[in-house]
Amino acid sequence: MSLKAQLRYDKGTLLIHGDVHVPNSSWDARSNAYRAPALHYSDIIAFLEKSNVNYEDYARSLLPVPRFVGKTQLRGYQKDALDAWIQAGNRGSIVLPTGAGKTLVAVGAIEMLQTPTLVVVPTLELVAQWRRVLADEFNLEIGVYGGGENVLLPLTVSTYDSAYLRAGELGNKFGLVVFDEVHHLPAEGYRYIAEMSLSPARMGLTATYEREDGLHTELSRLVGGKVFELSVQALAGDYLSAYEVERLYVDLTPDEQEEYAAQYRVFTDYLARAKIPMRTPQDFNRLIMRSGRDSQARKALLARNKAMSIALNSRAKIKALKKLLAENDADQTIVFTQHNKLVHTISRTLLIPAITHMTPKDERREILDSFHNGTYRIVVTSKVLDEGVDVPDAAQAIILSGTGSSREFIQRLGRILRKREGKQARLVEIVTRNTSEMKMSTRRKRKWREGENAS
Repeated sequence: MSLKAQLRYDKGTLLIHGDVHVPNSSWDARSNAYRAPALHYSDIIAFLEKSNVNYEDYARSLLPVPRFVGKTQLRGYQKDALDAWIQAGNRGSIVLPTGAGKTLVAVGAIEMLQTPTLVVVPTLELVAQWRRVLADEFNLEIGVYGGGENVLLPLTVSTYDSAYLRAGELGNKFGLVVFDEVHHLPAEGYRYIAEMSLSPARMGLTATYEREDGLHTELSRLVGGKVFELSVQALAGDYLSAYEVERLYVDLTPDEQEEYAAQYRVFTDYLARAKIPMRTPQDFNRLIMRSGRDSQARKALLARNKAMSIALNSRAKIKALKKLLAENDADQTIVFTQHNKLVHTISRTLLIPAITHMTPKDERREILDSFHNGTYRIVVTSKVLDEGVDVPDAAQAIILSGTGSSREFIQRLGRILRKREGKQARLVEIVTRNTSEMKMSTRRKRKWREGENAS
């Protein structure tokens, strides 16, 4: 007597009715069926077919699709990226620099598969950008989840937040899910978007695959591993703007230097007494956890933060910034800082429009529109423009302060690399000499240097 099974989708999970124990499932007595994460749908189908099990599949409820016909011909490297993804079984992450046309690789996949597609992005700005691109490519209305809209269509763009909240509802509607800025996906909560989806085809897109916390290793399970990568250096000059990276050193004033040394000594003395290594971000995270129960650790951490604030916000940086802006008064420029306090100081001192996470949506849009059309030549920001915002006219980036993250550095470089006739992009780091900021600067440029040496 042949075995039979019936598959149904249930709020982000797969129910398998019948006397068939499939991989990655466990018995659910309440449902009188085996239950598995929707993520394993393709593997379960493959198991049933290999085992010659007769099954009825009621799990998928794909949206009906029109004929997807795109307008754009892929560049050679974009076609290579798509081919690598196909070879990996229509799964995996593609790593290309900002401005290299990652979106068009996804367009190629949609046209090839002719399946309803959900695109998941981190910001409302990216929702709008993807909506424009997809509407233009396929001449279709595009669905949106996010920013107060909940419109489900064969091509739908959603924020990560909305896709997470609606994961159980959306999980069986699409044959392809594209995760833009896929390095966000392993975060607690967001990973459920992938785990609760039946979609057999999954594509991750990013310019910065690795995460400082190491969680990018989860991407192999959620989307598929890294299947294609090209560095900034490999595309600069031909498809991205030629560019240069400079480091400009400034010095603390004598009173700043004295205060910096005193505060940083409190931090290093504690590490020495407690025999705590400080080699990785994980070591620092452990110190933060320890500070919750150890008053001396907390005192050391506060002293370290005070020292770093002095280094990152030194008065000499404002003077150096003024000089740079005067020397390059024709270039559209983005000034990046680590903390909002310095953003507002620069904005007030130099009369430069500022964007932080607190800037209202309409004001942010007005500033960016004015930056695009040339009304504003300079904007100053903390982290909100690191990714997810299209700034094609920017030719110069000035980093006054940042973290030691290589991803942050590559993202900020990417803000100025979109190609334009005659454009020579320039990134300048202003670093305070004789402080730990020098080590941070070296650390964040490490991956960029690896790409440069490999090209």
